[in-house]
Amino acid sequence: MAGHSKWSNIKHRKGAQDAKRGKLFTKIIKEITISSKIGGGDLSSNPRLRKAIDSAKSSNMPGEKIEKAIRKGTGELEGVNYEDMVYEGYGPGGISLILEAITDNKNRTVAEIRHLLSKYGGNLGETGSVTWMFDKKGLIIINSIEAPEEEILNKIIDLDIEEFTKDGELYIIETKPNKVFQVGEIIKSHGYKIESIDIKLIPKVTHSVNKEESNSIVNLLSELEENDDITNLYTNFDINAQ
Repeated sequence: MAGHSKWSNIKHRKGAQDAKRGKLFTKIIKEITISSKIGGGDLSSNPRLRKAIDSAKSSNMPGEKIEKAIRKGTGELEGVNYEDMVYEGYGPGGISLILEAITDNKNRTVAEIRHLLSKYGGNLGETGSVTWMFDKKGLIIINSIEAPEEEILNKIIDLDIEEFTKDGELYIIETKPNKVFQVGEIIKSHGYKIESIDIKLIPKVTHSVNKEESNSIVNLLSELEENDDITNLYTNFDINAQ
């Protein structure tokens, strides 16, 4: 029985891992498809698609899946009609939320989001209700083992950089959103390996919540991240230590 139990646990863990990978692949395929639809299939002129393919490769997605998603996006193959959507709202403790989604059914997606927010005492807001609380930034992250701080700074001093900070073992470089991929290519040309490059929404001011509220927030965010349609979520909450 012990051997059977061990095998059952292994199968259960593998099933959970496969399911998690399946969800990740679904989200990446949607992103590749809509990126190709909006900006075409040429990587050199479509940085959003280039980033999506980088994510696919780092997740070990088979090349044929990537190619098929691109061809569906450009219309070479028949596929699902996806749309980019942005939802704004509030969560436990009055925190602000911005949810970016890619969906083939807006009614389904908004109903699922509304249900989850309501479940945790939150609600959807009107367009523009919370976006003013966030700044859109290009973020480039490099592991600090790549080079000493002074060396990195000397290499990027003349680039279009808005801010440079060191957080633990990471260098975080902020740029204007429309400059991030250009700056990233220059940094890579100097031989540095970039951990991640992205465009993110950064809260201008954080909203403090207590420990009980933070537990509800974490549960809400976990459930939102499980939704196949939601690709990115942003919030401004900060846990009050008192």
